Amino acid sequence: MRPARDFPFNRILINWTLVSLTVILCVLIGTSSHINQLTHERPLSIMVEICDNAIDDDGDNLIDLNDDDCICTVIEPKSLIPNPSFEEKNCCPENRSQLDCADVWIQASGPTTDYIHNCGYGGWDEFPPPRPFPDGDGILGFRDGRRIQRDGEAEFNWKEYAGACLLSPLEPGTAYRFQFDVGFVDGFVSPAIDITFFGTTDCENLPFGQNDDALGCPTNGPGWIELGSRRVSGNSGWINTSIDITPQDRITAIAIGPSCRPTSANVSTYYFFDNLLLDDQRSFEYKITEEGHPCEADFTLDVPYDNIVTYQWYKDNIAIIGETKSSLSKMYGEGNYQLRTIGPSGCNVTKAYDFKIPVLRTPEKIQICKDDTYDLSNRTLTTSGFYQDTLTSVNSCDSIIEISLEVLGELAFNETAKIFEGETYSIESYQFNESGTYNVPLTSRIGCDSLVTLDLDYYHVYFPNVFSPTSNGPNRMFRIIGNDDLIDVEKLIIYDRWGHSVYDNEVADQNDQDSWDGRRNGQYVATGIYTYIAHLRMDDGLLRTFSGTVMVVL
Repeated sequence: MRPARDFPFNRILINWTLVSLTVILCVLIGTSSHINQLTHERPLSIMVEICDNAIDDDGDNLIDLNDDDCICTVIEPKSLIPNPSFEEKNCCPENRSQLDCADVWIQASGPTTDYIHNCGYGGWDEFPPPRPFPDGDGILGFRDGRRIQRDGEAEFNWKEYAGACLLSPLEPGTAYRFQFDVGFVDGFVSPAIDITFFGTTDCENLPFGQNDDALGCPTNGPGWIELGSRRVSGNSGWINTSIDITPQDRITAIAIGPSCRPTSANVSTYYFFDNLLLDDQRSFEYKITEEGHPCEADFTLDVPYDNIVTYQWYKDNIAIIGETKSSLSKMYGEGNYQLRTIGPSGCNVTKAYDFKIPVLRTPEKIQICKDDTYDLSNRTLTTSGFYQDTLTSVNSCDSIIEISLEVLGELAFNETAKIFEGETYSIESYQFNESGTYNVPLTSRIGCDSLVTLDLDYYHVYFPNVFSPTSNGPNRMFRIIGNDDLIDVEKLIIYDRWGHSVYDNEVADQNDQDSWDGRRNGQYVATGIYTYIAHLRMDDGLLRTFSGTVMVVL
């Protein structure tokens, strides 16, 4: 009996098992090698940027605040007043009293404010707004009392206000700041004024007064309270100022304009508004301020201290290691500085402070005479050219003196001029009244000698003393004749012996208005002597007056 054989399937199964184990082992070895390579280059535990260690943690070449992983809210005022600079418009104003062209703004009072925009209406001719505007192309104009032009009657209670519903209410007990720009025509038309901020708990109270021109300020009607006031004065320009308020009620709409006190001005007063910012006080105050002079060694930056937040300073968006207080201990060179805080309101950063060490430049043009010298620090300059020297100012800033030096030799000038006989031509203390060539020695204000050669000639202008308008010859017109140096006969009037005007070239109805054909109202005048007055513009730009007589022969 033959011994039993192994079934081939068992052998195949064993072989496949060995192959599978080998493959799995190779894969594990390869994966382990790749994992080791990854963990050597970048730890798997860090997948986002750490925002305050000055290191590119996630390998995207962006460090700290430069990385989108580290975005914080920039703290700056964001006005609760809609359209705060009057830029958004429904239409271009074409005339006064068109506040409805400014988007969302409401004509709050019976007396009407004016919407002024560079796209259209530019304001009253007698009340020109100061330019440029503080912010953009639109502003608001308003009165505090007026005088009616036709009879001079004063309306001391004529007060113009603009109003708006707020983007979100002012909460009671919260400190807010209203910051704005006031424009002044001049000290006469725009005397000192109490700019006043009013509030109401219901937007339905806009407009107030039921279009009553004589109502005055909002608090003369129901539903309005005065939130705050600021006295402001200026002259032909803009003044930026603010009013701090803490409302006791929930305010949903505001009105701005003059105070409730009747004006005592005896003219129509006029002012302008622009750039109206209303936000909580912290958004205005939380900003970097300077301590000391930028050139001094102890110059630094800080923000108001708050004990419920943590601080981190940055330069060019990269953390400054160790600077974790509200005040920066020292400066780290020129660049953009910001302070980040983390607290109950989240992550916030200040607006960037651009630190540059100022360099004072003093450009100056210097002239010296030939053979003179000019001393610049430890150098003696004798030739024309551009020179620089760096000094240290009182605040330790670099002060760069820039000298453009010109060395003047003996100078010679040629000058030509013309005069009429009887006139005088002057060069400094020298006077000349006859034609000819003259050499005039002069000394400049710095003592250099110069020589002026003057060629003086007479103007040659001919005034006829007789003409015959009915003849066929060349002498049938009264015409003033001159060379190219006669630019224009600006005025020519002719009178008869009784002083009546028979010709005036400014109203003459004829093609050639610089000559007279001897007629008045289309009819020839009588033979006789007539007087003329002529205003001539010569090539020296001067206007001269001449008079004389001319005989008319028919």
